[in-house]
Amino acid sequence: MLNKVKINYICNSGFKVRIKDSLFIFDYYKDEINVIDINELIESKSIFVFVSHSHYDHFNEEIFNWKKYNNNIHYILSSDIKIKEEGYYYLNPYSELQIENIKVKTYGSTDEGVSFLVNVHDLNIFHAGDLNLWYWKEDTEENKNYAKDWFEKEIDNILGEDIDIAFFPVDPRLEEYAMCGGKYFIEKLRPKVFIPMHFGENFGITSEFKDIIKCKEVEVIRISSYGEEIII
Repeated sequence: MLNKVKINYICNSGFKVRIKDSLFIFDYYKDEINVIDINELIESKSIFVFVSHSHYDHFNEEIFNWKKYNNNIHYILSSDIKIKEEGYYYLNPYSELQIENIKVKTYGSTDEGVSFLVNVHDLNIFHAGDLNLWYWKEDTEENKNYAKDWFEKEIDNILGEDIDIAFFPVDPRLEEYAMCGGKYFIEKLRPKVFIPMHFGENFGITSEFKDIIKCKEVEVIRISSYGEEIII
């Protein structure tokens, strides 16, 4: 559809995105099959590394070793990341940043940190981080109502953005509520492509989610393995 983007699933909420000669890496946690290739790091014209928040399954300090392979690497980090290093960018929610020809906006989260909207070559890529409708089965009705109000408020703040590719949680730990956040996100924001994440080893839930989405405007991607390549 877009014919510009090569995406590889790394793990959890981690993705590698190749657009022309630039490389974008989101929420790197672990990489058991070497999706991140040293030669690709060396050969990329520019590298942009995003970390939405400090939770262990979204952030691994190994990312800072990559700068020895490429001098033109940029780290765009949520402000809750405690490593303070000159030359890194630390962003609060509702911030804006431009690096080279890349425009970055941050939005809020319903947990820690930020979500990212990245504009590059007229493409808008949204990575939700831990922005989701966190309905837990054991929660009280009061807590569920609070979670719903918070989530809907954060989505309202994003309304009006034209999103080409969205990475968004579909977390099976939420049981019958696992797909509620993603369905609402699609209903309100209509991304052209929706890519599930934060599903642990339950790859099957990505197929289940695709099967329940009836919106023809939105292409939902199934993921079946680590390293899976998605061409858009």
